[in-house]
Amino acid sequence: MKVAITLGDKHYNVNTDFGHSLAIALDFQQSDNQPNHFGATPAIAKPMQVSGFMGDTEQGGSCNVNELSFNPHCNGTHTETIRHICDAQNALALSISALELPALMPCPLISIAPINASDTNDDYTPSFEVNDRVITRAQLEQLLTPYHDQQLQCLAVRTLPNSDDKCQANYNENNQPAFFSRDAVLYLKERGVEHLILDLPSLDRLNDDGLLTCHHLFWQVMEGAHQPSPNSLINKTITEMAYIDNAISDGFYFLNLQTPAFINDAAPSRPMLYQAELIGC
Repeated sequence: MKVAITLGDKHYNVNTDFGHSLAIALDFQQSDNQPNHFGATPAIAKPMQVSGFMGDTEQGGSCNVNELSFNPHCNGTHTETIRHICDAQNALALSISALELPALMPCPLISIAPINASDTNDDYTPSFEVNDRVITRAQLEQLLTPYHDQQLQCLAVRTLPNSDDKCQANYNENNQPAFFSRDAVLYLKERGVEHLILDLPSLDRLNDDGLLTCHHLFWQVMEGAHQPSPNSLINKTITEMAYIDNAISDGFYFLNLQTPAFINDAAPSRPMLYQAELIGC
């Protein structure tokens, strides 16, 4: 099916029959075939057993009924809301189920090689450490200059080098991932990015003294606070631990961000990119 979309003074065709999934398939049976962040317990599945019922056909059951155990933040591709850093009782701290997401949203895809923190004048709280690798404001400015603000409702970022090892990566003290500088996130705010898709396990540093500085900046929540204000950007999302295959070229797409109706700060998600075909070019 082709969908015609008008964005500003541009007109696009989007073929929804051909999309690119950016989600890592979560293998509940093999923990070494899962990504993992922060030393979390691996995701597992076990058959339901109750009152003589066995939810496993290989063990004599009439059907398969698995009970799943997972950590959405650490076991695979997931989307977070402002509730990730705010008290759940606050009405402004939207859960995943309360999000208002258009079916298709403009979304450039860019590829960035993180640099050594010592090679930038950007900052971070807490201060950069010797081996930190970061994505900077200057890198984003260079890659996003060709796009108008109205094209930047969403942004997908692929980090380089890129291999499918990310689908099983174990991020820990011995394998610390890159993260965004404060200045980089402030630039995304200036450009109006509402939905950010990353192949990193977090927008922030692995060990950041629990500050989550960039998360707070992104949602415009006072640093150190857990209460959104009237100025907080409550319908924005951060999707982390995606995988963006090298066969998907950098460029302009439309995003369909698929999330379940969880009353929670985060949930497994499936970001789908659809090619944007400019009409009349």
